[in-house]
Amino acid sequence: MNVQALTVETSPIADIRQLILLLDGRAPLLWMRRNQGLAGIGCALRLEFSGPTRMTDAAAAWKQVVALATVTDPLARTGTGLLAFGAFAFDASSTQTSVLIVPEIIVGRDDGQCWVTRISASDESAPEIPLVLHPLGDEYRIVLLPGALPSDDFRSAVSSGIEAIRAQQVNKVVLARDLVGRVPAESDLRRAITKLALGYPDCWTYAIDGLIGSSPETLIRADNGSVNARVLAGTISRGADAEDDREAALTLATSSKDGDEHEFAVQSVLKSLRPHTSVLATSEIPFTVKLPNLWHLATDLEGTLSDGSTSLDLIAALHPTAAVAGTPTDAALALIRELEPFDRGRYAGPVGWVGADGDGEWAIALRCAQVAPTGAITAYAGCGIVLDSDPDRELAETKMKFRPIVEAFG
Repeated sequence: MNVQALTVETSPIADIRQLILLLDGRAPLLWMRRNQGLAGIGCALRLEFSGPTRMTDAAAAWKQVVALATVTDPLARTGTGLLAFGAFAFDASSTQTSVLIVPEIIVGRDDGQCWVTRISASDESAPEIPLVLHPLGDEYRIVLLPGALPSDDFRSAVSSGIEAIRAQQVNKVVLARDLVGRVPAESDLRRAITKLALGYPDCWTYAIDGLIGSSPETLIRADNGSVNARVLAGTISRGADAEDDREAALTLATSSKDGDEHEFAVQSVLKSLRPHTSVLATSEIPFTVKLPNLWHLATDLEGTLSDGSTSLDLIAALHPTAAVAGTPTDAALALIRELEPFDRGRYAGPVGWVGADGDGEWAIALRCAQVAPTGAITAYAGCGIVLDSDPDRELAETKMKFRPIVEAFG
């Protein structure tokens, strides 16, 4: 792949408290949590990948981009200098391309420090794009309707998944369903992004190439030789009051069904990371994580890299985890292709950013929707199926998981 040489210049700026208002309303680029993160404007370089080697190809191409770039970065901190936003398709056979996008301008905010990075082709001058906070466009509300897998068909798919587990074809399989709709022409996507960021401040709110969502699950964070991940698997809805809520969390923590589902996910991440780490530790027992609408079972992992892997190398090793595919992986993927009558696109794939040193932050693209240039929108939600799963309960779980996107666009 031929890549162009880039000139990159980072400099500190006064604090900008509203990153979302900097964005292009129709092509937003964002990675943010608790109002800190990265906002991208314009496109200096776009790289596309597909097929089974999409992530390793991206890792190789990114090394070429870095080698050719001229970078001036006096801050030299996480998120400064040359970086790319990325979103990768879930399945190797997906018709949706995977992308790395280097913006023309990146504005970063972290712990009160703000900076701007301007990027251009080396044979061109840096873009003179002013940093302007644009007010949000007109309001709009859309209804998302069942897509290729309506409720009854999803229940049937779950039943088929349980039968496959009973027949020992798989131990766990993650099945998703879709909702579809259309946003009005010229809609300002920052409206939906703002609702997600305000409603789910502890999640990664992201917008990359039309993929918009707020993910609670960190796939991998690589920073100066250390790696961190948070595995989420096992879900229950929040209680109606404080007492019900405590009971819900306790029910989840003691559920053998959710515990089994969670352990499959943890073991798949450990297996993928061990070849790349000298030290790898996990929280001793799963703990409950509270979101506005759900409780999740979670396990944190921390390790030390031993082989010089970049964050792109690590997502290639990790994806797909048992949390979004199942186990054994190949058998689970085959069953997903059989039971889901749609292409997941980038849903449940890695989404995040990578820096020039290979460090970066990547989440699993959950609680999300893909918005096409035509305005067509497809949202996805899924759940892990194990032997003790119940089709009605799994359907109810997808409804809870759709809530962030349904409310953001509705």
